[in-house]
Amino acid sequence: MLEQEKQNLQFTVKELATEALQKSEPSAWFEVLYTKAQGDVTKIPWAKLAPHPYLQDWLTNHEPFASQQKALVIGCGLGDDAEALANLGFEVTAFDISPTAIAWCQERFPDSVVNYVVADLLAIPSQWHQAFDFVFECRNIQALPLNVRSSVISSVAYVVAQNGTLLLITHVRDTEVEPNGPPWPLSSSELKQFESLGLYQVEQLVFSESQQIDVKQMRIEYQSQRA
Repeated sequence: MLEQEKQNLQFTVKELATEALQKSEPSAWFEVLYTKAQGDVTKIPWAKLAPHPYLQDWLTNHEPFASQQKALVIGCGLGDDAEALANLGFEVTAFDISPTAIAWCQERFPDSVVNYVVADLLAIPSQWHQAFDFVFECRNIQALPLNVRSSVISSVAYVVAQNGTLLLITHVRDTEVEPNGPPWPLSSSELKQFESLGLYQVEQLVFSESQQIDVKQMRIEYQSQRA
């Protein structure tokens, strides 16, 4: 993608997110973006048509996995991360708030064993409480403003089973000052909320993507220590 096209796309995302915030519907812009794309993956800034490389790296270094483990992919987008987990034998549920995104997943992977569903991270189904052995959260928290951050972090922790694993990929910031988003990178105190919710850090990897060398990102592995 050309630099100008990338900037135009970032501007569109910011415009849609700002509009959604003004309507007090902070996650509504995802469906608008997917609908506007009309099947063109170049209009979805996070669509790589491949599993996230830092998810793939983690999976490669942690095989083999116990059979029939239940996995949840939060904000699954176009489904590549969910399919990677299914290919390793996980029983995968993948959700997105955008019905268009879910339909797109089902169109891309018509024979998939993944359970693709429309759901809202701010209104997690009660049957998902501590139901998943492996949960993958990639950049969804940072896509929502700070006034709902505590609720979103609670929702993510809510679905991790006893002795389960949460793998989190996010942009991070070095200050507690509210950033100008989206995205709204996570601060140290926000990351610590996971620990107050019964998860502890196992591993932390800091990385920068080549096109954004000044933007710090983390992959953090959490384990549930709930009784």
